[in-house]
Amino acid sequence: MRVLAELAPDWRNLAIHESSGCSVSSNRLRAQCPGYVATQYDPATPWGTQHPHGYRSEDLEAQTFADASFDIVVTQDVFEHLFAPDRAIAEIARTLKPGGFHICTVPIVKKAAPSVRRAKRRRDGSIEHLAEPEYHGNPMDPDGALVTVDWGYDIADYLDRASGLSTTIHTIDDLSQGIRAAYIEVLVSTKALPSQVTPDGAPDRRPWLLRVGRGLRQVLSGA
Repeated sequence: MRVLAELAPDWRNLAIHESSGCSVSSNRLRAQCPGYVATQYDPATPWGTQHPHGYRSEDLEAQTFADASFDIVVTQDVFEHLFAPDRAIAEIARTLKPGGFHICTVPIVKKAAPSVRRAKRRRDGSIEHLAEPEYHGNPMDPDGALVTVDWGYDIADYLDRASGLSTTIHTIDDLSQGIRAAYIEVLVSTKALPSQVTPDGAPDRRPWLLRVGRGLRQVLSGA
């Protein structure tokens, strides 16, 4: 919420999509933002339809939302459980309005080392485990959510290559607000405005290079 409030002080008046949210901040968004849409991965409910429990059934990797539907998309500890994170971030970019952004928390367990794939989905839909299976809590499944990727700081470059967005890594280490933990990184991926797109149709990467470089230095220095 701190990053959201800093980047978009008027967030209560915006269109916000949160995927798989079940936190205190999710409850605050739901209560205070009329344009908030909560979704869950629920194959038992037809994609794009509303569940009686108040969420919309969506596959983050193949969403039913129209293009440019949202000012902000939020995913909290979701991207370490996706089999096709490249498709998910491309879909998020598609559904963002120009100038909108994706706020993402994900455990950066590898830090400066390369990200490592832990599991992948075979063509027949079965799962191939590349490391000892690890699961996190999942409100939709008592068996938990399988961890598919151990991410490093290279996630920023991965997300940008797959989506055309521009990602900055924020770190918050503030004991005055009770914020100190092993994984305190927040990723913000921004969709360029038309004025920020180069003549060949690609996003202007120069501001992105400055922002990501500054963000990585902040992370690595612990500032």
